[in-house]
Amino acid sequence: MSDLSHIASRYPRHVTLSGGRAAELRLMTPADAAAVLAFAGTLPPEEVMYLAVNFTEPAVVRHWLETIKSGRAMTVLARIGDEVVGEGTLLHNVTTWTRHLGEIRIQVAPAARRDGLGRVLADELEAIAKGLGLQMLTARMILDQVAAQSVFKRLGFQREAVLWDYAMTPDGETRTVVVATKILEDETRG
Repeated sequence: MSDLSHIASRYPRHVTLSGGRAAELRLMTPADAAAVLAFAGTLPPEEVMYLAVNFTEPAVVRHWLETIKSGRAMTVLARIGDEVVGEGTLLHNVTTWTRHLGEIRIQVAPAARRDGLGRVLADELEAIAKGLGLQMLTARMILDQVAAQSVFKRLGFQREAVLWDYAMTPDGETRTVVVATKILEDETRG
């Protein structure tokens, strides 16, 4: 595992999105709780229903921050001005038999879509994963989320599994989950 200070030294940094807008990327801290809740409020209800973690609730954001503090997650926030317009989270656990894996989650506000922000966040998470010495990334999404599956396919992920009735919506309906993976290239090998 690499020293986390090397990863943190990448931030904050500025990127120009494909639409020409500038965004700032930085690691999430407790000071971002209110901005993250405001960002969650920009997501359409049908997307909130599919969040693995419903971060529209303050208690969930507090738990998320504890997960970051414990080292089991790293979250990169994208800001345009004072607003959070996207987040990418890498989840990993160094004490389990899947310690070589990381799971990524990405959310982008509707007003910031189609400018390549999802791709920028995915690239950031991949760089972090490589910095941590991870060998594979996983992503989970609902089978009905065809656009999300298309995005992950363009990012180099391939479908590995379909888990029937694996997720449950707040109203108690089950949904089928797709698991996709991406092998991370080891740049130190020939």
